[in-house]
Amino acid sequence: MTSAARGKPPEARFALNVVENAGGELLLLKRSPDARLGPGLWGFPAGHIEAGETPAACAARELGEEIGPDHSVSLRRALPGLRDSLYGGRFEIFLFHLDWQAGSIRLNHEHTEYAWVARDAYQSYDVMDGIDEDIFLLGIWPRQYLNTARLDEALALRRAAGA
Repeated sequence: MTSAARGKPPEARFALNVVENAGGELLLLKRSPDARLGPGLWGFPAGHIEAGETPAACAARELGEEIGPDHSVSLRRALPGLRDSLYGGRFEIFLFHLDWQAGSIRLNHEHTEYAWVARDAYQSYDVMDGIDEDIFLLGIWPRQYLNTARLDEALALRRAAGA
């Protein structure tokens, strides 16, 4: 976070769902080429927290909108609002680590593909900025499975901001 962002309210707040199946794979969604943020890149089911909406309610709403309603998940861990490190601290991010229990996935118009990604295959996916940091902050996979250049950049920015 930049020093200019400290003390200012965030421009926007987002809830991110990091869904893990019993095999330790993470659910990634490929953004539509028309997406405003991260077109053609892989990311997590996520979205903007609306006025008056709690982060948990947003996370549940976005998961249903983006992968359909026919699924069951349970909360493993949630991280309270963190300022982003890669966009100048303009955004507040709430992370939800979910265990996939059962169900099916039906993508909406925002995504073109989905994949359950094992840690050994993760680096072959072109992911959105911040995804490596999210996985690391939740303690899901050791750093050797992540893009360490991206992760180190994000963590250095976080340290510089005093976060």
